[in-house]
Amino acid sequence: MKSKKIALHPKHPERICWGCDKYCAADALRCGNGSERTPHPVESFGDDWLEFGLDTASARCADPLEPA
Repeated sequence: MKSKKIALHPKHPERICWGCDKYCAADALRCGNGSERTPHPVESFGDDWLEFGLDTASARCADPLEPA
């Protein structure tokens, strides 16, 4: 079963619960995921939420066999 893709920049993220792939209206909450709706990442982290916390230059994994 394939899950739905999340909208990257929704027009009105506050109108939808983003807690599961049903994307219910904020006042419906059919999944019973909680008593409050789950916010879209853009509401928490801003318009550049996709880049939040990503530092590709320092995210390189160290080779465990390479001496330090």
